[in-house]
Amino acid sequence: MPAKPLPTPELGEPYLLTPGPLTTSFAVKQEMLKDWGSWDDDFRAMTRTMRSRLLSMIGDGAPIYDCVPIQGSGSYCVEAMLGSFVPRYGKVLVLANGAYGLRAAQTLEYLGRDCYLLDKGDYLPPRGDEVAAILANDPAITHVLAIHCETSSGILNPVEEIAAATQAAGRKLLIDSMSAFGALPLDPIKLNCIAFVSSANKCIEGVPGFGFVIARKDEIKASKGNSHSLSLDVHAQWATMEKTGQWRFTPPTHVVAAFLKALDLHEVEGGVPARGARYTNNRDVMVKGMRDLGFETLLADRWLSPIIVTFFCPADPNFTFPAFYDAMKQRGFIIYPGKLTVVDSFRIGVIGQMDEHVMRRVVDAARDALADMNVSSAAPPAAALEERKKLAT
Repeated sequence: MPAKPLPTPELGEPYLLTPGPLTTSFAVKQEMLKDWGSWDDDFRAMTRTMRSRLLSMIGDGAPIYDCVPIQGSGSYCVEAMLGSFVPRYGKVLVLANGAYGLRAAQTLEYLGRDCYLLDKGDYLPPRGDEVAAILANDPAITHVLAIHCETSSGILNPVEEIAAATQAAGRKLLIDSMSAFGALPLDPIKLNCIAFVSSANKCIEGVPGFGFVIARKDEIKASKGNSHSLSLDVHAQWATMEKTGQWRFTPPTHVVAAFLKALDLHEVEGGVPARGARYTNNRDVMVKGMRDLGFETLLADRWLSPIIVTFFCPADPNFTFPAFYDAMKQRGFIIYPGKLTVVDSFRIGVIGQMDEHVMRRVVDAARDALADMNVSSAAPPAAALEERKKLAT
């Protein structure tokens, strides 16, 4: 029996069908109406509670890991992790199959850290045997960086086999779980992961303003002096928080307050399993409806993440993405442009304060938009289907 529909946005704003920022609950928004003193004991207590509650989400690893929030977007946290835990003599194998792996490689270039880039293109997954072969051939590599969910295509990467290959080779694993943590299981002990990062405005359904690094305490302590940056030094931020309970520089106080409410709602819903189940159902309902309209997904079901889904643009000459975007927005939905370089595509996110009832409305809006545009078929061009065959092999 379908669950009771979630409330619609209180202020009538469109749903954000993106991988973050995303549609948040009105209760989360309300938490930002109060001002907080960044040095005040009440706010220090909020920071302690937030760190502790995030650690409680990683299970048995909580005693040997710690949580270090970092002001800024998720990319700030990725740079903080790389700059703090990769020593200046280190070398990182970056596993890229989209924009965020490539951005990590660019970050390492800025940091002056050596990098081996395995670029699988727009969407092909990096596999464990590839990682093992690269590590066997290059003993200088000290760390491996994996993207948990690459939202450029919406692919859920095989982090378990990547982790196994990394551990077998005696190297250190770093994970960008920006768009997955909070909805998909991530056990750093089982993965033998020294650190991972995520963000307030993703699957925990907070608002933008900070991210967090969850790392082994021994790695945090050993990272002292590694960082290239005053602001993005994980060790310095951790040491200050441990000593004073304060952030080193002005914290996003309102965002932290909103995030604590988001954590409350996450727990009430049933934690990671329940959040992941809702998102998975969102995806399944939406994908079925879009396929019924004639749209084709880039990825086979095996690789579809419950975060965001890439669809090929129709071959019909009347279809243009800008017109489709505007038609969807007029109906209350903001979608995402595609990032594929070979064929045209667009993306629809399924995370945030949305449920299957909203997903059915998304499909109805897409049907009406196609009618407005006089698009008779949503089928993609042959080149798109040929491109998809590469993934199947």
